[in-house]
Amino acid sequence: MGERGAILSICVYICLSALKLFIGYTTNSEALKADGLNNTTDIIASIAVLICLRISQKPADKDHPYGHWKAETVSSLVASFIMAIVGLQVLYEAVISILEQKTEAPDLIAAWTGIFCAVVMYFVYRYNRNLATKINSQSVMAAAKDNLSDAWVSIGTAIGIIGAQFHLPWLDSVTAVIVGFLICKTAWDIFREASHHLTDGFDEQQLEEYKDTILNTPGVKGVKDIKVRNYGSSPVVDVSILVNSTLGVGAAHDITTKVENALAQEHNVVNANVHVEPS
Repeated sequence: MGERGAILSICVYICLSALKLFIGYTTNSEALKADGLNNTTDIIASIAVLICLRISQKPADKDHPYGHWKAETVSSLVASFIMAIVGLQVLYEAVISILEQKTEAPDLIAAWTGIFCAVVMYFVYRYNRNLATKINSQSVMAAAKDNLSDAWVSIGTAIGIIGAQFHLPWLDSVTAVIVGFLICKTAWDIFREASHHLTDGFDEQQLEEYKDTILNTPGVKGVKDIKVRNYGSSPVVDVSILVNSTLGVGAAHDITTKVENALAQEHNVVNANVHVEPS
């Protein structure tokens, strides 16, 4: 299901980047050309997401006993690097354009192109966001955030081009600078989240919610230790629980099964390693 979102993004980005670059060069709009270059990087990023989504579905093997789930997070990291490179390129070209003191305002059709593309990207964002929430996919959610960023970038592009019509031609180049900063910011946000997952970081509040679920499980007297890490879109829990010291092995095992079921039902935990210690 996650592949559908990546394929949709690729198809839309190909169409929109071609449209923006054609209109941008035809109307001499720096902002629209920057927006078009942004979308070309999104094509590469979406292809990376698609490839890594397929790799993440491969079963565990000798080299990857925990499976290939983290390939999904790697795709987000690759996408952030690509976006950062293009964001810096857009900033460089926009600054050069400002220094050259551009005097001719771009045609208004460039603004209408930006508005049209923004509307299209907003609907793609809504689709991918709902899909990411449904399948709990980090890479698809990263793609959705990129979609929303692209929609805002196109709106900003249109505003800059319209402003340039009022004898402010430099506003088009200034908007291109803003577009470059937005691309770099989105790249940084995606990189920060992906690197947090790859270094086994986990949200502290969510960790407390897991702990409360375990403590509310019948038979659990306490939680001695709990660790959670993400493998792609799948959280893995390692927890040591305290149970009545008079319980037999079978009864203690039944409690661990209840803990695993509770975590799966309430938090979609696919793998929980529960260790039992006497209270």
